This record gives sequence, C-alpha cells and structure tokens, in this order.
Amino acid sequence: MRRLICLAFLCCIPLFAAAQDKPVSLVADRVSIRSGDVLIAEGNVEVFHEGNHLRATKIVYDPGRDLLDIQGPMILISGERTILLAENAELDPALTAGILRSARLLLDQQMQIAAAQIHRVDDRYIVLDKTVASSCQVCSEAEVPLWQIRASRIVHDQKRRQIFFDNARFEIAGVPVLYLPTLRLPDPTLKRATGFLSPSLRVTDSLGTGIKIPYFIAFGDHSDLTLTPYLSTGNTRTLEMRYRRALRNGKIHVDGAVSNDDIEDETRYYLFGDANLSLPRDYELDLKFQDASDPSYLLDYDYSDEDRLETMAKLTRHDRNEAIMAEVIHYNPLRSEVPKRETATVVVDLGYERRFAPMGFGGDIGFSAGVLAFERRSDTDEVGRDLQRVSLGGDWTNSWTFQNGVQLAADARFDFDIYAVQDDSAFESNLTRFTPGLAAEIRYPLVAFFGSGASHVLEPVMQIAWASPSGDDVPNDDGLSPELDEGNLFSLSRFPGSDTVEEGLRANLGFGWTRYAPAGWSFGVTAGRVFYEQDMGQFSEGSGLEGFASDWLFSTEFFSAQNLTISNRALVDDDLSLSRNQLRVSWFQEDYEIESSYVWLEENPLEGRDEDSSEWDFDGLYRFNRHWSGTANWRYDFTQQRARAAGLGLVYRNECVTVDLSVSRRFTSSDTVTPTTDFGIGITFGGFGNNPAGQGYRRSCTRI
Repeated sequence: MRRLICLAFLCCIPLFAAAQDKPVSLVADRVSIRSGDVLIAEGNVEVFHEGNHLRATKIVYDPGRDLLDIQGPMILISGERTILLAENAELDPALTAGILRSARLLLDQQMQIAAAQIHRVDDRYIVLDKTVASSCQVCSEAEVPLWQIRASRIVHDQKRRQIFFDNARFEIAGVPVLYLPTLRLPDPTLKRATGFLSPSLRVTDSLGTGIKIPYFIAFGDHSDLTLTPYLSTGNTRTLEMRYRRALRNGKIHVDGAVSNDDIEDETRYYLFGDANLSLPRDYELDLKFQDASDPSYLLDYDYSDEDRLETMAKLTRHDRNEAIMAEVIHYNPLRSEVPKRETATVVVDLGYERRFAPMGFGGDIGFSAGVLAFERRSDTDEVGRDLQRVSLGGDWTNSWTFQNGVQLAADARFDFDIYAVQDDSAFESNLTRFTPGLAAEIRYPLVAFFGSGASHVLEPVMQIAWASPSGDDVPNDDGLSPELDEGNLFSLSRFPGSDTVEEGLRANLGFGWTRYAPAGWSFGVTAGRVFYEQDMGQFSEGSGLEGFASDWLFSTEFFSAQNLTISNRALVDDDLSLSRNQLRVSWFQEDYEIESSYVWLEENPLEGRDEDSSEWDFDGLYRFNRHWSGTANWRYDFTQQRARAAGLGLVYRNECVTVDLSVSRRFTSSDTVTPTTDFGIGITFGGFGNNPAGQGYRRSCTRI
C-alpha cells in the first residue's frame, strides 16, 4: 500500500523540484495536496537529494515560499559522517540551506554539538547558536559530560572539515578551566590539519617537571612537520622536531631535538633521519643518518637507547636468481667502555650473488663476489687494525627424494679471499686464503596418525661436513661470537662472519619431533649435537662448541589453542651442566598480554663476559575492564643482583578521553649516564581530528 502512495506522490515531485537542478525523491505513508499546490507528506517521510537523506514525521511544501516545513523529530544525514537532529526545521527543497530548531549535530559518531538552532548555508556551512560540544556520551538531560566546550556560536565548515568556536569555554565535569575568544579544531573526519596536538606532562629526576606542546604543520597531503616545545623546571629549553614526507617512489622520516639545560654547559642535540626510495630497474636505496651531541643526551631525554649511532647508505636489488648490494656505514659508539678510536667507524661492503640451473647437470650453481673494507681511527699497532677483503665464492647444491621418503642433499663450495691489512704487525700486509667445503645430508621424515586425532612428525637428520682452509692465517673481525642453535645445527659453519671458517671433518646429528593434538595445541622438540674428528681449538669456553663434541642442543616449543607459547633453548654438556639457556613465554588473551624471557649465559671473555650472565625480562598488559588497563615491565640482572629497568603504566579510555599515566626507572649507571626516574602524563580528547580510538565506546554512558 505504501508503494502505491509513493508512486502517486512521485507524480507531484516536479512541483517542488523545479527549483532545483536535479530532482528530489520523496517517500511517505500519506500524501495530500491542498489549495495553492501545497503538498503535505505524513508518516515515515523520507527525502533524498544528492547525498542528503531526510527522515521526519511530517513535511509541508509551499511552492510560493519554496520551503519545506518539517515537523520532527527529524534526522538529516548529510554525506557519510554528518547527522543533524532537530525538533522542527525550515529547509529549501535541496536540503542544503535553512534553519533547524532545538537541534543537535553529530559528526562521525564521535563529536556531538547541541544548539538552540542550526543554520545550513550554501551546502557547506553549518552555523550553530548557543552551543555545547562534547564527544562524551550523555544519557539524560541533567547529566553533565566529563568534558564539554560551551560557545556562543560554532561554525562547521564541511568543505575544509574545520570547527570554529566563538567565545569558547572549556569545562571539566561542569567546572570552567579555560576560556578562549576564538578556537579552531579539526572535525573527526579530517586526518591532517595544521594546529596543536594533545600536550603531555613529563617529570624526571634530572629535568624536573616539564610539559610538551606539539604543533602539527601539514604541507599538503604528502608531507608534514611537528614542532614540540619542551619546557621544564629543570631549566631545560628544548625544541623537538619530526618531519615526514611521502614520495611517489618512497618516504622520508626525520626526528631531532635541540636543548639547553643544566646537565651540560653546551647546546645539546640529536638528529635521526631515514629514507627509503624505489629506483628504476627494481633497485632500492636506503639512507640513514644518526648524530648526537653527547653520549647521554638520548637517554636523558628518553629519545633512544641506542649504544652506537649509525649513518648508512645502502643500495640493493633482489630477484629470483640475483642479488646486488652496496653499503657504506659510519659508526659512532656511545658507550664509554668502547674506545671510539679502536672501533671500526667506516665500513664499505659490496656484494653480488647469482644462481642458475646448469643444463643437464642437475642442482643449482651459485656464484658470489664481495668487497669489505673498514677503517679505525687509531694508528696503534694491532688495536687500530684497518682491513680490506676481496672474496670470491662458488657452490653447487642438489637434493633427491626417494619413493620411501628418504631425502638426500649434497653441497660443494669454495671461497677465495684476498686480504690487505694495515696497522697490525701480527699479520702480513697481503694475505690469501682458499677454503673448499663439502657436505652430504640424509633426512627421513616420518608421519604417524592415531585414532585420537593426534599426529606425530619425526625427522632424524645426519649431515657430514668438511672444510679445510689453506693459505695464510687471517685476522678475525666478524666471527667473534659463534653460537649453536636449531637454525645452524646443519650448517657448514657456526661463525656469524666470513673471517673465520669452521674447520675439519664433523658430523652434525639431530632430530625433530612434533605432536599435533586435535584440541589445537602442539609440542615440538629439536635435539642435536656436533661431533668433530679432532679438536681444532677454534671455539672458546662458554660457546658450547669447544672440544671434540659440542654440547647437546635441546630446543622445545609449545603452542596452545589459547595463544600461549613457551619455548626454551639450552646447551647441555655431558655432565648436565648448562653453558647457555634461554626461556621465552608469551600469552595473549582478551584481558591480558604477557611476554617474558630468562637468559643464562656462561662466562666467555671472547664475547665480553668475564662472569656468568643471568637476566630476566617481563612485559605485561592487563585490561581491568573496557575502560581501564595497566602495563608493567621489568628487567632484573641476577648477576649484579639488581634491577636494570622497571616501569608501570595506567591507561583510562572512554568515548571522549584517553588518560595515560606512566612511571619508569632506569637503574643502570656509567660515566655518562646516571640512574633516573621518569613520570609521564598524557591526555587526549576524542572527537577532534582523525582519532578513532574512542569509536568503540560511542554507545556507552559509563564515565570515570
């Protein structure tokens, strides 16, 4: 029946649509025409025109006045994110201009503005008189929002997506706290707009109580600059800076700050920048720049915990069969115990790799070439060694799978290195080394299924490997920390670099077993050991690789259907003593998140440990309810019997505000860094700018 009435009324639409460039569509339960061609639509009335959608109880159209007299309650939806509600209104037939009385404006389901009346002007401006604005949900007429802005007039520019306040008064729980003659804020639909961001409060032992007030400057749609003055009672005057730019072929990001304080007599600063650019022919260019005025500046202001600064340019290209890399790095160590002049500060690394499948020969053949050069500032003999290395390498690999499931693999390779050494009398100036290597491997994966629904996968592996360098003894700069783990158990070398090669004949033995339960959890074990034909004396005590046989490697992993992960890796000697152990636990649930690790390492002077190392880390988050959440982190050094760092955080979040409270303590100290405590307070009000954090709370009336 309603459709028939709608069709009848559509015949009358041209009477009030003639004044428009495009027709108006109207649907209603009842339609009547009175004298003077006055149209009356009643009952579930809906009007559609160029993205505007009006719903009301009754609409009267008088062609002589060319106005719609609308009786509410009415809802006018303009675009996708603007909603107007009112008791009654007078609008033009296009719904783009007119007056709404006892009205309310809702922007993006976040910001709501109540007004005595609203004027729509030129389909762009919404002018509100005698207004109250808030993003807090209000459930009754007598209820006072957690925060609100009262103003004599508010203008919403729908094109620029800006909100202008006249005689604005900011209130918290009904108490005025700030008055501004004029105020401009972005509406919730605007992602980027020049203006102030939410301030934050920071309290530290060394800098006192301070406030940061960031100011965001948008340079079009693809770049922006954020300037943040930081003023504190500790007589620091700091200006922080962040610059971002999106390019057609990449991006640029720069962070920095400059400070004057009582900690140092001179101006302090830092500047970090990085860029990633896509170049023609699939090349990628990565740039990084890091500089700081003094070693403790980054920690004093909590900008970074880097222990060395790096400036780098890297050019790469990768495809299925070829890899090209060229990199130049400059290092600047910040730790006082590392002499700068004895550290390789300038490094040049060039590399090329190519793989291809030979016709009629089987397997894959690879070729590699590289150049490595580094320089130390010191000219002191031995500790100031400079080095250049040219490397050539080739390898052939192939694998076979038999009908019974047995898998065989073979690997043959060679490496040829030429060294030029300066400032080290322990080595000749020119050195050469040739290293052939062979490996053969057999695997037998087995799978078993049981009636309970569980499945087991067992894979024993045996590998025989051999390498024998010939030529000169060369200095070792990149292979100082060998390590045995499940990732390199079946590898030709356990050294991280190329200066040292694992020598001799050896057998790498191990197996992997995993059980998959129908309930969704799994448990896996990897175990293995390396047996050497003879002790070459390459590995130091504490590495787990010394002697005729390595320590036993045991690695276990447990994954539950409830997002609980437990993993442990241990190196165990024949007498069941540990040389290293690492335990990790992570558990993610709707109400909490936990990550923790414990590491124990045996002393190893070659790796810089003069005593056993034992450390525990913990990071946790708990959601008390839909509004409150807390965080905690902790790092404890059992060797020194003291905490290294600790922190607590408390966050309250609802539909209109986010309050972030934090306290952290750094206990470590050195010649340049002292222990410090840091308090932080951040408050963000929802409803302004592209801040979707409170959207999930918009139907809630609960407040702090």
